[in-house]
Amino acid sequence: MKEFPIIETKRLLLREVELEDAKDMLTYLSDQDVVKPMGLDPFETTSDVCEEIRWYSTIYEKGTGIRWGITLKDAGIVIGSCGFLNRIAKHYRAEVGYELRKDYWRKGIVSEALEAVVKYGYNCLQLERIEALIEPSNIPSIKLVEKQGFSREGLLRHYEFACGRFEDLYMYSMIKGDLTSDLRKDKNEF
Repeated sequence: MKEFPIIETKRLLLREVELEDAKDMLTYLSDQDVVKPMGLDPFETTSDVCEEIRWYSTIYEKGTGIRWGITLKDAGIVIGSCGFLNRIAKHYRAEVGYELRKDYWRKGIVSEALEAVVKYGYNCLQLERIEALIEPSNIPSIKLVEKQGFSREGLLRHYEFACGRFEDLYMYSMIKGDLTSDLRKDKNEF
């Protein structure tokens, strides 16, 4: 199997998550406020988290996605994740997703991670289009992707059945040509 890529930013180390990270990940994956926008019920046990970690490995092995654990360089514990899923290589597109432990919200961490992951997607995975599906009520996430340069394309009505009900989702996207010059620089970084 190919070596899992590590991404380093100013404050963060984005790395592969391991089963040993399950206890740290349960801290945020058991939080209703964190997982509801993901269309999930709160995780209850480290076994539930281990299944999620195995899913991360599966999508990486199949080439349909890649999910990095978000860690602060000075701490090393996984406080969230960011990455791609539903990647369709022949169409050069993937969906991006992220979540973060609540006590780290509003510190620019997801913004920093998302910017690095988007650059990786365009420079290393040769993506042309990156999508983000966001609940209309998730204003912080909407602001985040808009600040990163994503454009709202429309509302997907009853797009997903999650947590016992149908959910509407906004479709946001960024195509490679939308990148700002700041994001384009450091193209050979990866």
